[in-house]
Amino acid sequence: MKKLFVLLTLAACFSVANAQKYALIDMEYILKHIDAYERANEQLNQVTKKWQAEVEALNTEAQTMYKNYQNEVVFLSQEQKVAKQEAIVAKEKQAADLKKKYFAPEGELYKKRTALMSPIQEEIYTAVKEISELKGYSLVLDRASNSGIIFASPKVDISNEVLQKLGYNAQ
Repeated sequence: MKKLFVLLTLAACFSVANAQKYALIDMEYILKHIDAYERANEQLNQVTKKWQAEVEALNTEAQTMYKNYQNEVVFLSQEQKVAKQEAIVAKEKQAADLKKKYFAPEGELYKKRTALMSPIQEEIYTAVKEISELKGYSLVLDRASNSGIIFASPKVDISNEVLQKLGYNAQ
């Protein structure tokens, strides 16, 4: 009797597992076809270059101050040496603080990226959710971010459906 119960339980588990539908999306593929994503990326690249140039300018200024200090050090009084050293350290700290402000994990670049990308990600999520509810998918995986997927049949990839739902032509 116990064996029969165990067999029936296992059969029920397998049938439930097999009844679930799943699909895959390729987020990189989807994002490549969304113009707003490309524009947002370009904006982020431009801002990054601008901010990086600001930080590099301060670092260059600090290096120039240090080189000048090395050339003048023999002619300076102790008070002048200390003043110049403090000025160099202050400039280096200014550069480090600016770099931290822009590029730290919660810095301006992160905030800008979030502001630009969140609406796009939300739009994709909504489209995936609607398709999943319509077609009865229990699980949708992103093949681009999951290295655990070794092979997936193109039949379960709904990336083009997501793009169509968003109003983009996948070619």
